[in-house]
Amino acid sequence: MTETTPTAAEVARALAAVADPAAAIALRRFFKTGIGEYGEGDVFIGVRVPATRAVAKKFAALPLGEIDTLLDSVVHEHRLAALVILNARFAKAAGPRTLDIDAQERMVRLYLDAVHRGRVNNWDLVDVSAENILGPWLLDRPRDLLFELARSDSLWERRVALLSTFAFIKAGDATTTFALGEQLLTDRRDLIQKALGWMLREVGKRIDRDLLTGFLDSHAAVMGRTALSYATEHLDPAQRAAYRAR
Repeated sequence: MTETTPTAAEVARALAAVADPAAAIALRRFFKTGIGEYGEGDVFIGVRVPATRAVAKKFAALPLGEIDTLLDSVVHEHRLAALVILNARFAKAAGPRTLDIDAQERMVRLYLDAVHRGRVNNWDLVDVSAENILGPWLLDRPRDLLFELARSDSLWERRVALLSTFAFIKAGDATTTFALGEQLLTDRRDLIQKALGWMLREVGKRIDRDLLTGFLDSHAAVMGRTALSYATEHLDPAQRAAYRAR
């Protein structure tokens, strides 16, 4: 018996089967979909993340073209499922036993195209994908692209730049996080502030606390309060107070 190729429409139906209208209302509030909010106009059908991941796992063989179709959906959970599937595909193509550079490059191009056309357009979509796709791809490659993204007018492209560096941090490299941090120090958008503070905090937790405090010694006075609060979260109370007093 020949297996049929899965489609975006089948993924959409599987998500609809586990959707909850009451959850959709809560998700619209949580992801700020009101007029003038960062997620303005985004559509939710009410599928919680664990259920979305379970559906995505069933469609691991979804072709890249169908993933791209899902990314163009107006439904948030469709786009999230597409990115979860893409994450798994990229990880497999990057594995030591299944290394496929050409496949990785195709997926990175698909991802960046989606980012540029505004389909990775909420913080959860950025956070689930940037460190798992773009970050690993650039780990041993030039990272100029991230600085281009960080100069974008798009909030989401700037957050992609910062969150991609999580992969570098996990590999013990804080250089790009710090360089992007300096570029975005005066960006006062809340979701950039939080991303910057989060990445700086991870440098202190995963690499070296002295690296973090060295960056803060140089830049705390011009950092936003939100970024500074996130970055100093795991420092002792006296250190936190001293940095925040600046």
